[in-house]
Amino acid sequence: MDRMGSGQEGAERTHGTAKRLAALLVENRVLVLVLVCLAVFMLLLAEVLEGELMRIDALARWLIVEHLRADWLTPIMEAFSALATPMVIVAMLLVIAAFAPGKRPGWCCALNVGLVALLNLGIKALVQRPRPEGINLVVEHGFSFPSGHSMAACAFFGLLVWLVWHYEDDRRRRMLFSAAFSLIILMIGISRIYLGVHYASDVIGGFCASLIWLAFYTRIAVPLFLGPTPTRRKVERSARGERP
Repeated sequence: MDRMGSGQEGAERTHGTAKRLAALLVENRVLVLVLVCLAVFMLLLAEVLEGELMRIDALARWLIVEHLRADWLTPIMEAFSALATPMVIVAMLLVIAAFAPGKRPGWCCALNVGLVALLNLGIKALVQRPRPEGINLVVEHGFSFPSGHSMAACAFFGLLVWLVWHYEDDRRRRMLFSAAFSLIILMIGISRIYLGVHYASDVIGGFCASLIWLAFYTRIAVPLFLGPTPTRRKVERSARGERP
């Protein structure tokens, strides 16, 4: 009986510890995300600086470039890739500035994209990784790591996801827009590999860099433009017409 009791107590302590750990991870999920992205980025950077083709790059080339390319698919991938070009992003920023309440959301998004572009150019200048050769379907110039399109897409559409998630009171629209913007980010990254202008590690590195950037930008810059971030409960109460 004593053994059974001690075993049950041990199981309860283990369960309690696991619950506390899970709660701690949820409470600090942004920090966890930053640390994971930083670890992945530094791992990729170390491999890139060694100058050898990574397994993930070879696998992505085999799957996407050698087996996924098709005449009907190429224009679609070019269209996704174009969504992260400066001209298109500027056009979308103008739309945000025109339809968002006040000028602050537009300036918030514009500063975000501008600073991310400078960050990308700085990292590229330091790493100086050559682009893939012999497989490109479009002509691109400059260095390869991290992908500028991927960083811009993740920063721009990622901020839109964050804004929708925190400020949209309709649950269906919140889920729909968040899923749509997330899918666009993913497809822009895939399109850069498909078009042969980036390695998979360039795209993943770009995503990681932008996620780290957004974690700080949404905590520091966004409140300066839009004020304190409303919690989900406050948004839902406001949608129901209740007082906080």
